Amino acid sequence: MTSTIRNIVTVIILMFCMGCNSKKEVKTADKTVMKKELTAKDILGNPAYVAISYGGYREKSREAQPTIAQLKEDLKLMHAMGIRIIRTYNVQPKLPHAKNVLEAIHQLKKEDATFKMYVMLGAWIDCLNAWTDKAPNHEVESAQNEGEIERAVALANKYPDIVKIIAVGNEAMIRWAESYYVQPNVILKWVNHLQNLKKEGKLSKDLWITSSDDFASWGGGDPSYRVKDLEALIRAVDYVSMHTYAYHNTHYNSEFWGVPAYEQGLSDQEKIDFAMIRSLNFAKTQYKNVSNYVKSIDSTKTIHIGETGWASISDGQYGVPGSRASDEYKQGLYYKHLREWTKEAGISCFYFEAFDEQWKDAGNPEGSENHFGLFTLKGEAKYALWNLVDDGVFKDLKRGGNPIIKTFNGNKDALMNTVLVPNTEYPR
Repeated sequence: MTSTIRNIVTVIILMFCMGCNSKKEVKTADKTVMKKELTAKDILGNPAYVAISYGGYREKSREAQPTIAQLKEDLKLMHAMGIRIIRTYNVQPKLPHAKNVLEAIHQLKKEDATFKMYVMLGAWIDCLNAWTDKAPNHEVESAQNEGEIERAVALANKYPDIVKIIAVGNEAMIRWAESYYVQPNVILKWVNHLQNLKKEGKLSKDLWITSSDDFASWGGGDPSYRVKDLEALIRAVDYVSMHTYAYHNTHYNSEFWGVPAYEQGLSDQEKIDFAMIRSLNFAKTQYKNVSNYVKSIDSTKTIHIGETGWASISDGQYGVPGSRASDEYKQGLYYKHLREWTKEAGISCFYFEAFDEQWKDAGNPEGSENHFGLFTLKGEAKYALWNLVDDGVFKDLKRGGNPIIKTFNGNKDALMNTVLVPNTEYPR
């Protein structure tokens, strides 16, 4: 064999071996990708992982806990509509809802390898004397907070493939939560505690810690909230979870809501549609205000929306006698606008909420708090989801034995008969 031929053979052998190694590496890499557990960093802001707030309560009292079977029904419906991460609110001993949600997801994953669902696990935080006949002491925290954090840690460690975020408190710093709010130093204390557990290897280093609170609590409104402890909290959390509710502000900050003089000549339909664009812009403004403040403290911090939503019924200040904001058409537009904006902007939006829950205002069936869901209690899909019913995504799925059908039997004219133009004289 000549040296030239020998060199050619050597090159061919080397190329073949390199090809084998490369193929093996690719195969190994593929396996690595397949086995890689997603983290909050991978999920938040990722448009493939749509988020929603979830409470599975179906009765007028939370003492009637939903069963694992009922939770699985709901989880399948949310999965079918593209939801991949849900938010829960507490892990209190007498309310095993969140624990059961995690177990239901665990079972569904074992039953179906294609089922994916992750959780932002809430730990409820209170002040001293909250929810008692004594005056709340907003300067001192409740003794129950420690147990709440311990239970959240235990569940995060039991279901590390599901729990990707722990939220310390829900609207726990905003002063209008008069029954239970605490000072920022309390939230900071527990956020730092969880961050230290991560450093000590007692929680996954990839678990993200936040607090989910009103935009004002995160410095996006009243300057009196911008205190040193809030600055420290912004630096301590892995990201900021803020709430924005244009819906409630149709009553409390109604200047943006009515019908401006330059729209008076428009059709009723156009007046309503433009009002919902203003609602979107209202939410965008609150997000921007929070972002500007947060990034002035820590430019690396990301901001996602922990709650925003729109009720479809109200017999009070958001209904006919009030701002007239409540109906399924406006809810559907708000949902569409928020999803489009946040998807394009790379913001996770835990839309509030998946299902109506009648316990929230049990004595008043028409109260707005009972009607933020995209599904009714019976599992009817509200206007926001009519297109998904048309697409057949809920085929063969049920809630409480009921197939998933459209509200109003899908008759848009009947729906529009319930829709009112914003009240331009309220609350003037």
